[in-house]
Parts: sequence; structure tokens; C-alpha cells
Amino acid sequence: MARTKKPSTQTKQTAILYARVSTQEQNVMGSSLPMQEARLRAYCDRRGLTVGDVIVDAGVSGWFTLEDREGGQRLVELVQSGAVSHIVALKLDRLFRDCADCLTVMKEWDKRNVALHLIDLGGQPLDTSSAMGRFFVTMMAAIAELERHLIAERTAQVLQHKKAQGERVAAVAYGYQLKVDGIRLLTPLQEHEVINVASIDADYGQSLQKSAARLEGDGYVRQSGKPFVHTAIASMFVT
Repeated sequence: MARTKKPSTQTKQTAILYARVSTQEQNVMGSSLPMQEARLRAYCDRRGLTVGDVIVDAGVSGWFTLEDREGGQRLVELVQSGAVSHIVALKLDRLFRDCADCLTVMKEWDKRNVALHLIDLGGQPLDTSSAMGRFFVTMMAAIAELERHLIAERTAQVLQHKKAQGERVAAVAYGYQLKVDGIRLLTPLQEHEVINVASIDADYGQSLQKSAARLEGDGYVRQSGKPFVHTAIASMFVT
């Protein structure tokens, strides 16, 4: 009868430290990664955890899921190998993109008896080695997700209002110019004919590539004098 090999005491106390900063954070706070590592190591010392490895994702956006980051993929592989029982990070957003990402990954970690330690969750450390710890991490992930959606809704409402007022909210679309104040858009210029051709093609289901080829064949060029490409066609409909 096969027996399951119990993890050694060393494995039970082995922790992987994970730190991440986005490109913007890296440019603004160049010392953020060393600061994160120092705090994570200090936490492990207090908890009696042995640091097995330090994984860093530098200049990586938090919009990537953990497994889509180079360091994150390495962390996932270490967990799957059974070589670690503790993962220590500064905050929830250092590890996970959103609530769904957090819950999916943590479900897998729970199966492997891997505890997640967050050392700065509202100023207090928290780990998922207990049912209450898992509950609070799940709640924090859901609250962070709600906050992101609320911000997105408010941003969309502001942009919609600006559009209704004729204000620019993105790059200036083909056929338009900015007024002297640099904010409001003038009415379309002589490029109306080109825009009409592209609009008709779109109504008939023509692809952007075919529409660009048609304009080039008819002798139309962009304001820069270069031939039309599909991205230039798409920009005509952005205001």
C-alpha cells in the first residue's frame, strides 16, 4: 500500500517572498522593491519562517494575472512542486489582478496547504492558515474589486459628459481640429468625403483593411501624405 510522504519540518516552515511594482511605480519609487523585500524578511524573522526564495516582478502591471507574469509563473510552479508552504507578500494587490484571480489561486493553494501571508492589510498582518484569515482575505479581495468597478463607472460618466459637451477625451479624430482653447473640437473639415467613404464601407460590413485599400486605390491619402491603414480608418470614428 502506497504511503503519502509527509512534508519535512523544513518545508512546512519554508516561505517564498513575492514583491512586485508596476513600471510607473518603479519610475516614481525606485526603492520600492528593496523596501518590500526588507519588510517581508523582517516578518519572516518574527514568525520563525525560513526564506526559501525571493521572487520579484519588476515593472509588471497588476492587470496581469499571477500566472501571466514571469515571476508569478515561477511562484505557481514552486507551489505545484510542493516545495513551499508559505507565501509572503506586502499587500493583496501585489499578487492578484482582481477578486476572481485571487479566489481562483487561493483555492488551489488551500488544496496544497499553502498559507498566504499579507503583512500590510490595513496596517495589520494577516495569513490564511486559519478559517478567519481566509475569510478576511476573501472579503478584502471583493472590496478591492468593488472599488475598481466604482472608479471605472465614475470615469465612464465623466467621459460621456465631456463627449456630450464636445470636449476631447482621447486623440483628435481624423477630420477634426482643436479650437484655440485646446479643449473643444471644431466641426469636421474637408476630410468629410473620406469619412463618408469609410462610413459607407463600415455600413456594408467591409473590413478596415479593405476600406483602407479602397481609399488608397481611389487616390486618397492621410493628412500626413501617407496611405491609409486600418488603424487610421478606426481613428476616424473616435471622438
